[in-house]
Amino acid sequence: MPRQSMHIVDAAEKACLVCVENDEASEPFAIAELRALAETAGAEVAAEVHQHRREPDAAYYVGKGKAEEIGDAVRATRADLVIVDTELTPVQQRNLQDVVDTRVIDRTQLILDIFGQRAHTREGKLQVELAQLSYMLPRLMNLYTKFERQQGGIGVRGGAGETKLETDRRKVRQRISDLEEELAEVRSQRQQQRAMRRRLPFPTAALVGYTSAGKSTLLNTLTGADVYADARLFATLDPTTRRVVLPDGWAVLVTDTVGFIRNLPHHLVAAFRATLEEVTQADFLIHVVDAHHPENAIQQEAVLAVLDELGAGHKPIVTVYNKADLVTDQYSLRTRVATTERSCYVSALTADGIPALMDCIVATIQELLFRIVVLIPYDRSELVAQCYECGRVLRADYRDDGIHVTADVIADLASRLRPFQTPRAV
Repeated sequence: MPRQSMHIVDAAEKACLVCVENDEASEPFAIAELRALAETAGAEVAAEVHQHRREPDAAYYVGKGKAEEIGDAVRATRADLVIVDTELTPVQQRNLQDVVDTRVIDRTQLILDIFGQRAHTREGKLQVELAQLSYMLPRLMNLYTKFERQQGGIGVRGGAGETKLETDRRKVRQRISDLEEELAEVRSQRQQQRAMRRRLPFPTAALVGYTSAGKSTLLNTLTGADVYADARLFATLDPTTRRVVLPDGWAVLVTDTVGFIRNLPHHLVAAFRATLEEVTQADFLIHVVDAHHPENAIQQEAVLAVLDELGAGHKPIVTVYNKADLVTDQYSLRTRVATTERSCYVSALTADGIPALMDCIVATIQELLFRIVVLIPYDRSELVAQCYECGRVLRADYRDDGIHVTADVIADLASRLRPFQTPRAV
């Protein structure tokens, strides 16, 4: 079967970038992001082609004339490949490739390539391979030459290329099925890990945000951990959970998650389902925004859109405007925080503003607490300690019949304390 390399952009390859936008104002951000993605994958940007267009061309995406212009740019700069800032249909990709006479990849392939480079754990590699094969399956035809795709003679169902194509499709489908089974096991293991964490008396939070917003750096600052942090796009693929101790003695389990991006490929969302469930299962979210980025509002909206897609948009969100030390217009930043619910500004690198973030987290946890009045037997006194650790104990009286406790605790602990509830006021 013709194999498409897991690494589709080789180091030092020259790339011609193609960006088509119907909104002129968003074009600089779009081309800058595409440039960053290409460089992250290892390509050298040799040329950039822009176009304003309301609707994409069904045959070439950019139109025949613009496709020929791209071909001229490729020949002038001796580019090795063309990268288009969208997900192309198989027809568009094939037609554009015929005109420019060089390899054409789209935004989805580029992001999948970066994820392939970043995946180091077994789970990450399985997820990336599944996403790549799911993307490649409807495009297998493009890997064959026109001659191989020709039909056979009279009485022949198809040529050698057609027979080989069907064989390869079956192999890809089988591999996809095998990967889905393996990932189902991974998902089950991750659910067990979450269940074990749920038995701990701590609320849970998921760090979310645009790629390179500083989530891992913030987790390291909050916990003193050594989670891998890098300014490159998608530096973190595998979720990491750490315990964060709050100023009043409470604690919260915080999970760092994969960074989001504008037009996140749906193949990745599907393949990383087990990982992204960390977001959907968290009690609340900590949304890290790069306050220094000139288009951080667009990035923020992109993250919120992905959260809605995951079904997590309704969760309480603490918005953290990171890299505040790099922002020149401090007045606008402070105004933005003042007008955004549950928000603060910090510098994860220097730890400035962390106390304000802690206050936001404490306030959010308080909103999630439930009032309980219970009588706890002395042989279950560990539950009293858990009330102190993951809630606010309003009163605790040690009497002959047990420990009378009135407290505000998280939902999971409240359910475990339900057998000890008492209508008597303390």
